[in-house]
Order: sequence, then structure tokens, then C-alpha cells
Amino acid sequence: MSHRRQGYKFPEDWTEDELSEVKQAEGLTITKVVPVNIEVKGEHKVLNLDKAKEYLSQAKEICLLDCGCRTAQHHCDAPLDVCMGWDSALRLMEQNRERNPRMITMEKAIETLERSHEAGLVHMAYALCDDKVNSICSCCSCCCAVLSSNLRFGLSLHMLTSDITSKTDFGKCDSCGICVDRCQFGARETVDGSLRFDPSLCLGCGLCVTKCPTGAIELMKKES
Repeated sequence: MSHRRQGYKFPEDWTEDELSEVKQAEGLTITKVVPVNIEVKGEHKVLNLDKAKEYLSQAKEICLLDCGCRTAQHHCDAPLDVCMGWDSALRLMEQNRERNPRMITMEKAIETLERSHEAGLVHMAYALCDDKVNSICSCCSCCCAVLSSNLRFGLSLHMLTSDITSKTDFGKCDSCGICVDRCQFGARETVDGSLRFDPSLCLGCGLCVTKCPTGAIELMKKES
């Protein structure tokens, strides 16, 4: 999974101009003037499955769209129909006609989150403001403009936020490598037959937790 390492770039990857266009199309701020000693809250939050369901449960009307990034890049065969927006984001979602927007029920939305989690995709909330979320994308590190560019330029820990991380009980770990394959952030690797985990790279998406056959991994609140 070399593309999950910091600095990796596909031969035909997103260019910097294309990344700028994506940010503008999504209504994301590219630059800000920041006064000295003023804290700026991250706009891209990584969610575990339970947290994603919690945000989604507050929605009244939900729109499902195809993933624009995987449709453009084709670097993997992960499912396309996994991006969702609701309530105040509906108008923006419905305008993306090329992404096949359609209204869905809450039951279908929850099934979509579970299906994308099963496929190893990271749930991400964009344009976070005062902890209010009105859209969730399910992302891969090989196609997603935001996730792949953060990894490429070594910005994941600066641009992506999460209140959760994971903890591994190496006494239970049998080094099967499943968590290595599931981790989209390059925090886990197998070295000489043993698991090596770098907690500083973990953003608590939980993809490793739900598939660990020995129950060696758990999510926990980050220390302040």
C-alpha cells in the first residue's frame, strides 16, 4: 500500500491546479489570513462509523451522490455511490447533476455508511463549522483529492482533525496484517512479520477495529 505513505504520488495524480479547482467547487477555503496566536479549527474531520451515524441521524432530507474523485481517478474499485449531503447542503448536492444525485431514506443512508465502511473507506465531514455537519464523504487515499493530497504533501496531521485515535494491545495481536490493509493513513505496517504501529499517524477512523480478528484494537478519546 505504498500510496498511503507520506509523499507518494500516482503517475497521473491530481495536479495542484486541479486540487485548487476541487476546493473551490466544494466551497472550501484555500487560504486564510490568521492573526498571531489565534487558533483555527480544522475544516476536514475524520469520523468513525458510530460518529458518522450520529451526525446522519440528525438529517431530515438526505441526498446520495456518486464520488467525484473515484469517478475521475479510477485508482481503485471501491463503491462510488457513497457521498451524502442533507438539509442545508441539499441544494448544492442536487446541482451536481454529473454525480447522479438522488434522494434516499434514512435506512438507505445508514446502509450506505455501513457498506462504505465495510469497503475500507474513511468517513470525512467537510467544511466543519461549530461542529455542525451537513455532508459526509467516504474516501480512499488513492483517489480522494483531499485525502490523497494531504498524504502526498505530509499534511494529514495538520489539515485533518479527529477527537479519536486507536490503541493496540500487542499481547493480543497475531500480526495477521488485516489492519495494515485497512489503514488509509499509513499508520500500520508489517515489519519482519510483526505489526508496527505509529499512533501519531492515526486519525481514529476505526477501519482497523471492526476487522481485527483478535479484538486487539480499540478506539479511544485523544488525550488533551
